[in-house]
Amino acid sequence: MQPKNPLDWMLSEALDSLTRAERLRHQFGRQEACWEPPIDVLETEHELLILVALPGVNPDNVETVIHDGVLVISGQRTLPPELRNARIHRLELPQGRFERRIALPLGRYAISRFVMDGCVALRLAKS
Repeated sequence: MQPKNPLDWMLSEALDSLTRAERLRHQFGRQEACWEPPIDVLETEHELLILVALPGVNPDNVETVIHDGVLVISGQRTLPPELRNARIHRLELPQGRFERRIALPLGRYAISRFVMDGCVALRLAKS
């Protein structure tokens, strides 16, 4: 039997600790946002296009609200039920509740959503 690589052991222990912490957080029902997805914001004459990197998240499960000139994008990424008890070797895509806030230029917007290359895309048509 070969000795364990200390770095592999530490990373494995860290991932186990994060998994236990996430389970405790769910157990006590806290609804705080715990991570922010990366975004791209592009503007044309007629619209703002916001690409939110959320691979594997259904756009229908992403909440979008404009409040006081700030677009709030929120939701949750969770492992599929059949994988929740699997042993994790690597978990790089953040799990749990997310929220992203984006200050918008003054104006009125109509929001629509669609999927584009693994991103949830938000089209904010200027009116």
